[in-house]
Amino acid sequence: MTLAGKRDPAIRVALLPRDTNGYGTIFGGIILSYIDQAAAVAARRVTPHDIVTVTMKEVVFKKPVYVADLISFYAEVTGTGTTSITTRVCVEAERARSPRETVPVTEAEVVFVAVDKNGRPVPV
Repeated sequence: MTLAGKRDPAIRVALLPRDTNGYGTIFGGIILSYIDQAAAVAARRVTPHDIVTVTMKEVVFKKPVYVADLISFYAEVTGTGTTSITTRVCVEAERARSPRETVPVTEAEVVFVAVDKNGRPVPV
């Protein structure tokens, strides 16, 4: 996870009890949703067109996320194609418990395609 420390996160959130699974940790799907949003923040800077998510490549959860952890989603554009924008998102959790520590949670590559009003791909 190399994006942290380079700049401010695209998104930073504190997750709530409603976001937990039966084990008391945050649902992976909640994290995936925020990854998509953070990636979109970065991709939006590349094109004025609407964008749609095409793929989110392998996401491996390395550490759990707990209620009240402060989660940072660092995102950057890593490439562009004719109609596509590729982003990289790194996720870190700042533990709410004492002592405070920051741990890498996961990372993902997310690819978007720029589309027109009819949903057809357009050049970025």
